[in-house]
Amino acid sequence: FFQSVKILQSDLKKTCLGTKDLLDMIMYHPFQPADTKEKNLALIIERAATRYFPVYEKALKDHGQDYLVGNKLSWADIYLLQAILTVEECKPDILSAFPLLQAFKGRTSNIPTIKKFLQPGSQRKPPEDEKDIAKVLEIYGI
Repeated sequence: FFQSVKILQSDLKKTCLGTKDLLDMIMYHPFQPADTKEKNLALIIERAATRYFPVYEKALKDHGQDYLVGNKLSWADIYLLQAILTVEECKPDILSAFPLLQAFKGRTSNIPTIKKFLQPGSQRKPPEDEKDIAKVLEIYGI
């Protein structure tokens, strides 16, 4: 029992850290210099499509469950949903080659509390607009 708990905790941590890497790339994208912004966006999309999403697609296939770790919702699932939604803002068809991630997104997005959070007018923070970006750059002297 304790060994299986350790494995689940290890898988959860690895999954969350992998998704955090992708989310970090996305988070800093709006604040990149204009001359590198398009290149960085292309890199984010390329890595999501070739490095991160294939791993999660395989994990869902190999695991055979609805969620990434164990068979109940975890922070790893929430992180992955956030990464999917954020990358989709940049490339709406990013999941076209990942049917299990499409199903995961649909299933997870329809959990009542998550569904409510994703509705327009909720507390979900919209993508940064030019005004917000300019303010952040001014504050940090960038």
